Amino acid sequence: MKKASTLFLKLAVILMGIPVLAMCIYLVPNVANFASELYPTIASMKYLVFILMYGAAIPFYFALYQAFNLLRYMDKSKSFSQLSVHALKNIKHCAITISSLYVLGMPLIHFIAKKVDPPIGLLGLIIIFSSLVIAFFAAVLQRLLQEAINIKSENDLTV
Repeated sequence: MKKASTLFLKLAVILMGIPVLAMCIYLVPNVANFASELYPTIASMKYLVFILMYGAAIPFYFALYQAFNLLRYMDKSKSFSQLSVHALKNIKHCAITISSLYVLGMPLIHFIAKKVDPPIGLLGLIIIFSSLVIAFFAAVLQRLLQEAINIKSENDLTV
């Protein structure tokens, strides 16, 4: 049962990466071209969109890799180890990085949304706050896991 649940979660992690990869291949170049057509006088508009979107995709995939590693540790019965704490710490940092990139990119998103449709700016806020929720959740799990490891090591020393 344990292997089946982690196998399902591993599959879910892989499936989470596929739509983002498709967006990076097909959607991001179209959005960058669209933004450069909206503002033809700003030559770097296309590259700013590329930096924002691809820059956020890199920590996203690193966080997915860390989540996959966390599931592998569970399969090997190493859930309560420093490796798991380190993976959660990396996930937290990746989520904060994604949120920070979109906070820095919000003027760009607002600039594009001003000419197109204002609800596009809402998408940036959703990404920012969902990344912050993931970072907060990973930080709480990291702290709880570290405390459980400390309690376990104290119990091992007293026996």
